[in-house]
Amino acid sequence: MMRLLWVFLLLASPTVFAQTPLRVKVFPGAQALPQIAAVSQGIFERHGLKVELMFTASSQEQRDGLAAGDFQVAHAAVDNAVAMVELAKHDVVIVTGGDSSMNEFFVQPDVRSFADLKGRTVIVDAPNTAYALQAKKILRLNGVNDGDYTLKPIGGTMFRLRALRENKEYAASMLNPPFSVDAAAGGLKSMGRAVDLIGPYQASGAFVLRKWAQANAELLERYIAGFIEGTRWAVARENRATATRLLAERLKVSPQAAERTWELMTDPKFGLATDARFNMEGFRNVLALRAEIEGSWGGKPPAPERYVDLSFYERALKRLQ
Repeated sequence: MMRLLWVFLLLASPTVFAQTPLRVKVFPGAQALPQIAAVSQGIFERHGLKVELMFTASSQEQRDGLAAGDFQVAHAAVDNAVAMVELAKHDVVIVTGGDSSMNEFFVQPDVRSFADLKGRTVIVDAPNTAYALQAKKILRLNGVNDGDYTLKPIGGTMFRLRALRENKEYAASMLNPPFSVDAAAGGLKSMGRAVDLIGPYQASGAFVLRKWAQANAELLERYIAGFIEGTRWAVARENRATATRLLAERLKVSPQAAERTWELMTDPKFGLATDARFNMEGFRNVLALRAEIEGSWGGKPPAPERYVDLSFYERALKRLQ
């Protein structure tokens, strides 16, 4: 009997799982450090996973790829999951949190006030999700309405920073680290942090097709457990030197920019959420922005539980205890 119990315990241990392949797509940026760390430090391997981590160029590419089954887990601003449900009619579910967006509203050096953006071009990833809605809300709060400026989709943050540098006609955009650090060093001006301008915001999180989650619950829990451990590793002070090196190498930024990025990521209000916890108050704000700015749901945001299933996260957290 004891021998059978010992065999069962060995088989149940994450260290003896066959390495299950899993494809995960993220945006290149500071918010991806937990996944980068979990791959490079062997954390996912300890949970029996062989994770292929891919960078995406835009949220549209990511949404389309998840729907097509090109990969199993998407990490992006979770408003993209809401858009997949409401606009594309795909049954996806949000399973973790991640961060507050770490966004700042950056403008060209000649912009002295929000009013100077009237008649100018504001660049975004996709025009109807996430950080574009943040930008629209910030502009509205400062007297600049939708018809006062042109909104142009460019792609992910790294592409928007390049566009701001190369074309001075592009007047403003939301940027997060490390690209926001490079933007400030290059003379672009921050008009404020999103969390200070519009309040709490649930930005990056993991979302998956609901059918896939239900059919692969144990696999998903192992992935989330590894993601949580990767988040813990990324913000631990004793890992600072290795973390900044990973940021510099993988995101192609200077060591100085990587150092400043790590400092921003570990800011409790601004940076990575503890244990990648989901911020329900921030998500209510996400839905309220979509209702107000896009007119979704007749202007009245729905109950957030419609888009979220944190049971996988809770079971993953128990695995780590």
